[in-house]
Amino acid sequence: MRRPDPARPYIRAFYARNRLRFLVTAALYMLQIPAMLIVSWVLGEVIDAVAALDAARLARLLWAAAGVAVFLGVSEALYYRSLSGWLGRALRQYKSCAFQKLSEKGISAFARENTGRYLAVLTSDVTVIGSDYLQSLFDLIMLPLNFAATLVFLLTYSPALTGASVALCVLPFLGVTVFGPGLARREKALSDANEGFVGRVKDLLAGFAVIKSFKAEPEAGRIFDGEDRALEHARSRRLRWRGAMQGAGSSLSVIMQFGMFFIGAYLALRGSITAGTVLIFTNLSHSLIQPVQQIPQLLAQRKAARGLIEKLATVTEENAARRGEPIEPALRDAIELRDVSFAYEPGKPVLQNVSMRLEAGKKYALVGPSGSGKSTLLHLLMGAHDGYTGSLTVDGRQMRAIDPDSLYDLESLIGQSVFLFDDTIRRNITMFRNFPDGAVDSAASRAGLCPLLAERGEDYRCGENGAGLSGGERQRISIARALLRGTPVLLLDEATAALDNETAYAVASAILDLEGLTRLVVTHRLEASLLARYDEVFVLRDGAVAERGTFADLMARKGYFYSLYTVANG
Repeated sequence: MRRPDPARPYIRAFYARNRLRFLVTAALYMLQIPAMLIVSWVLGEVIDAVAALDAARLARLLWAAAGVAVFLGVSEALYYRSLSGWLGRALRQYKSCAFQKLSEKGISAFARENTGRYLAVLTSDVTVIGSDYLQSLFDLIMLPLNFAATLVFLLTYSPALTGASVALCVLPFLGVTVFGPGLARREKALSDANEGFVGRVKDLLAGFAVIKSFKAEPEAGRIFDGEDRALEHARSRRLRWRGAMQGAGSSLSVIMQFGMFFIGAYLALRGSITAGTVLIFTNLSHSLIQPVQQIPQLLAQRKAARGLIEKLATVTEENAARRGEPIEPALRDAIELRDVSFAYEPGKPVLQNVSMRLEAGKKYALVGPSGSGKSTLLHLLMGAHDGYTGSLTVDGRQMRAIDPDSLYDLESLIGQSVFLFDDTIRRNITMFRNFPDGAVDSAASRAGLCPLLAERGEDYRCGENGAGLSGGERQRISIARALLRGTPVLLLDEATAALDNETAYAVASAILDLEGLTRLVVTHRLEASLLARYDEVFVLRDGAVAERGTFADLMARKGYFYSLYTVANG
């Protein structure tokens, strides 16, 4: 069975609720065909009127010339106005479709992919698509129609000269066919180079503080220059190739025009046609040349631009979120792991034969040294990775069989890294959705945000990734987000690590006080008063569960956990 075209949804997006404006724009563009024929006719008639010394005829032609000039100006202005509206909507819908497809990817995709490629396909690639794929479509419609209309028009003057003109059209075609195939390859190479450049610049800007602190500006500059050099080299190669193609086409076009002119002059000397007819043929020669010269070039450009659309389709399909059966947003029994093992790279396990049961409504702590697999375990529980072995179930249903969207309605993850949008505190808490004021206030209070809100107000803009806030304030906002959602399962990965001891204790205590939630808390703060409140503590060591039990049981055993606790509180 034939595989569906991955680019089709994006191409459809150009025309969705935009077809009428496309037809109007095309119709306005087509008005140039009769106008240009009339212009050529007027010029030919002027020459013949001068040759005949017919002043009255010349005066009438002057009015015709003025009328066609006004008509051309008005129709072209209307065309560009309509084109801007159609093109603007087409590209907006294209980018909106792309963003929607990107948002359907799995959580893990954005952790292991270079986001620079997304920036490239939504910025520079869109510019190429707008000019080489969308705007060129009107030329591909107009040029053959203009060729046909011109051919019929010229046949009424001289079939012999028309036949010679058509034969000469082969010359420009030869130049385009030689250079055309290489254009698509160079366009793709430029897109790839731009993707690498954008990704590298994004990395350098994100790590600028580290670069400055290590005084690595010269090295960073060399990296930037290297990527920039590769980008500009690819751009130059495309420009040189396109210039060579256009140069060859222009040269052959001039040869065609001279050939047509001299053949017409010969026929005029024989008395077969008038001097005005020669001018008409010469003036309309571009209407015969353009389709032959430009259509192959336009098709090559459209093919290259379509490759960029297909590239976007590939980007959005890679690491797409799996599909599965939806589940209700309630944990009835338990989340259970049985002999779960996982590795990011073959032969390097991060988790080994992990078994644990997280019963609905209970509180669990997950402790262990750095690198023991705690964060990876939480990501597995969020459905971020399918490449594990063993059994991972939610109320008896395998995690792999669950639809990720419904899983996110069941669970919330508060991670170590917090991202804030350059927006208000309130909108960062609500994630741009509408919630009752009471619910927002309650979540903010439980997350310890009251002092910040009292000082700056909920409409305070956080800055790019929360640049206007401290690390602790950013973390409290992320906690408030999760509390506001009110999912039945709450996963916290060192969520209080950036908070001072007093605030961290208050927030952790408030989380433990929540009724009806299942909580799994990764923590490095081994405080007896808090650990004693957990129903069970799991101790990870080298990716395996080394111990489990209540805080009192683990302390009484005086094993690995006892050693961790003693060192932490020594």
